[in-house]
Amino acid sequence: MTTEYSAKLRYLRMAPRKVRSVGDLVKGLPVNEAEAQLLVTARRPAKPLLKLLRSAVANAKNNGLSDASTLYVASLRVDGGPMLKRILPRARGSASPIQKKMSHVTIVLGVNSELKARFTIVAPKKSRSAAGKPSSRSSKKRTAPAPTPRPEQGGEEKHRTEKKQGGTTFWKRNFNRKQGMGE
Repeated sequence: MTTEYSAKLRYLRMAPRKVRSVGDLVKGLPVNEAEAQLLVTARRPAKPLLKLLRSAVANAKNNGLSDASTLYVASLRVDGGPMLKRILPRARGSASPIQKKMSHVTIVLGVNSELKARFTIVAPKKSRSAAGKPSSRSSKKRTAPAPTPRPEQGGEEKHRTEKKQGGTTFWKRNFNRKQGMGE
């Protein structure tokens, strides 16, 4: 008899196609690896899927599972939810339809006793100061950098004349309006 634990996320305000593409990354992976994969994925559906995965692991622990390292993602199903239908005004009084899609996500975790945890994910803990207040950067006084001295007027004029003596610039050579096309 196989034991399965599941969690559902309904009415996720993202298109199912986009959620499926991130969900396919974690299908069949052990829970630790799936969590690591979702942590490093920079796409928008990764955050709610990570939250759903952690919820499914919490469900498994609450329902009597002793070792969470034996869990793996047995299936992850993304179904379409209801659509919010809107319109976008177009030229000459017409309108284009816009469909704001939603997703229903179901994750099922299975138990495989042969799985070994390759690593563990450790979340950094927030440190507190001795007074009981969280340490912050704003308590330190910031000093602005000293302003750099301006060059003398004679130096600027000399610099400008050196530029002009160097020849025409790239833009003048390539985009001269009076220059013919074939020259």
